[in-house]
Amino acid sequence: MLTAATLVLTLGGCGVDPLTPQAARAEAGDDGKAGAESRRVDCARVKCIALTFDAGPGKDTPHLLDVLKEKRVPATFFLLGHKHVDRYPQVVRRIADEGHELANHTWSHRILTDLDEGEVREELSRTQDAIEGITGRKPVLMRPPQGRTDSTVSDVSRELGLAQVLWSITAKDYSTTDSALIEERVLTQAHRDGIILLHDIYDGTVPAVPGIIDELQRRGYTFVTVPELLAPGAARAGAVYRPEKD
Repeated sequence: MLTAATLVLTLGGCGVDPLTPQAARAEAGDDGKAGAESRRVDCARVKCIALTFDAGPGKDTPHLLDVLKEKRVPATFFLLGHKHVDRYPQVVRRIADEGHELANHTWSHRILTDLDEGEVREELSRTQDAIEGITGRKPVLMRPPQGRTDSTVSDVSRELGLAQVLWSITAKDYSTTDSALIEERVLTQAHRDGIILLHDIYDGTVPAVPGIIDELQRRGYTFVTVPELLAPGAARAGAVYRPEKD
């Protein structure tokens, strides 16, 4: 998994210039304040943070959805097609029905920068079609595996109507089953306009979520989906979004 520092080098070396949530809001005019009365949350004024989950759905996703519903917290799910979307269509439908944002994490988690243009298109379009077949709606966001992107990935993403969303907070939950450690890592890195990366497929992750939510709410954070974090700006297809820490 890439660190934030590596991501900077990877993106910079490919000529891909990431945008921050603040920049997305500013693109809408008036520093993101225009039309605030029509939105659920105004992240230009409120201390927002986005909770995102990669590589699901999995066996623990229904319990995660129970937690999010109980705590009234929205999340963004970057779904993997093969053995996930196609295995758990009822869970995909539930994610959509309960108001969370569905997004694309490729079909088989291949590193997109290792592929040619046609292979990148196949990885993304198969998952687009699978999610649309279940929910009636194609995602508008994607997350490249390991955060690896380049100009080819950006071009194909633009063609498919997908903005690329990276992250600024990671618990590296793929490397531990210690829920307390996962919680600690997230809380230590938390910042305004941050995007938290977790995986609902690892055993230690879902048990850590209630504590993460409770503590961040105690600190005054409001949980939002990624589109809400960018509003009133809209994620531009092909563009890369990554928050910067204060």
